[in-house]
Amino acid sequence: MSLHRLTQIVMGVPDPVGTAAYYEEFGLTPSGVHGTSHTLSTVDGGEQLRIAEAPRRRLLELGVGADDPDDLARVASRLTRLGFAPQLGEGSVTAVDPGTEVLVRVEIAPRYAQEPTTPGPYNAPGSTERIGLRAPGILREDRVRPRKLGHVVLGSTDQEGSQRFFQEGIGFKVSDTVPGFAAFMRCSTDHHNILVQQAPVAFLHHTSWQVDDIDEIGRGASAMLEADPERHTWGLGRHFIGSNFFWYLKDPAGNFSEYYSDLDCIVDDELWKPGVWEGARALWAWGPPPPPSFLAPEDLAGLMTGAHSAPAN
Repeated sequence: MSLHRLTQIVMGVPDPVGTAAYYEEFGLTPSGVHGTSHTLSTVDGGEQLRIAEAPRRRLLELGVGADDPDDLARVASRLTRLGFAPQLGEGSVTAVDPGTEVLVRVEIAPRYAQEPTTPGPYNAPGSTERIGLRAPGILREDRVRPRKLGHVVLGSTDQEGSQRFFQEGIGFKVSDTVPGFAAFMRCSTDHHNILVQQAPVAFLHHTSWQVDDIDEIGRGASAMLEADPERHTWGLGRHFIGSNFFWYLKDPAGNFSEYYSDLDCIVDDELWKPGVWEGARALWAWGPPPPPSFLAPEDLAGLMTGAHSAPAN
């Protein structure tokens, strides 16, 4: 796969300062302030979040990593055939998806070089791996630091059109679908790097950040909720599609942010058969049911009212 990761997202919010403070507390590392924009980094992905001022909360830009200039030329050619108007520059190609109103930037970028972690060891029936020792997860005292940006979930006013843009234009591959509602798509070996779902207005539903294991999910979320219990949205649980453990919180702008670990990995496309899923099983395997505010964020009506006056980018 010539595409290989998400590079950086630009999140638009009315209050960049307060939102940046939230994501610093979430575990990202501040790496720069330029005017009203704040940039934050992950451990392995570098500067993966830029927070910029915007009239309403939304995703402004999405960066996708590619290996070389030939990849960019192929993306530009596919987008042109589909009727979009890509801009091919030095080291990148850009185009706007009308359904999500997001500027997608495919750019030459290095691949991840993640140092492996070894969760556990865990004791299980018939397999005692940890003898005379406390579980390492309960002894950790350092702050939780997300390793990388895993995926983003976007509301689209034209889900089929957005799926065509990302799949046939940019080059994402479909991992699983929920008919008439959403498509889970990947540009890496992760099960999904973007989820596009049908919505009455283009908006950012959530961003998802990889941590080492389920203990880091619990520690990170517990620390965030100790500071402000109102941040809690949904969790702890395990998704069915993607299989990952999750816990969702809400930032000051109204976007959800997810700690996740243990996501399905697709290395050989021939060995993965995309599934078609419906009903509750598509959302989660175990854990509390999703609250109504997760399925339909409480500010959707306000976003719809203000959508006409917000610039596309």
